Amino acid sequence: MHPPLEESRETVLRTLFEQGIPFNRHLGLRVETLARGHAVLRIPWQPELTGDPSRPAVHGGVLSMLVDTAGGAACFAMLDNDDDRVSTVDLRVDYLRPGPAADLVCTAKVIRLGNRVAVTRAHVYSGAVPTDPSVDPVALGQAVYNIVRR
Repeated sequence: MHPPLEESRETVLRTLFEQGIPFNRHLGLRVETLARGHAVLRIPWQPELTGDPSRPAVHGGVLSMLVDTAGGAACFAMLDNDDDRVSTVDLRVDYLRPGPAADLVCTAKVIRLGNRVAVTRAHVYSGAVPTDPSVDPVALGQAVYNIVRR
């Protein structure tokens, strides 16, 4: 299990990711879970997220944004100073199947944190994080972040 964050730190990060980033606010992003090195984020479905109206399927850019943001949130949850910064260096997203017209939820965890670099892995699911491990995600992601400690 992931160690919990101090309540004040969790509040700061939740506010940052839900309200402090205009694009996240526009998409209605919600933080479901934040713990040290772990984040679960949700984007509620809305028709404007459609990328392929013939299916309909979610736009791939929304999936990429969710992987990147969840990975960044997991990194921020490892840091203790509100002035520390995290920025994306590299992002890889593997789209495994079309994302249906439903809420998207992404789990991300830090797999390596150094003094200046962090690496995360993420899984994006449709609807909810499954309790059955045989359920395939919509997308998988891995990201590298630059860490600036102040």
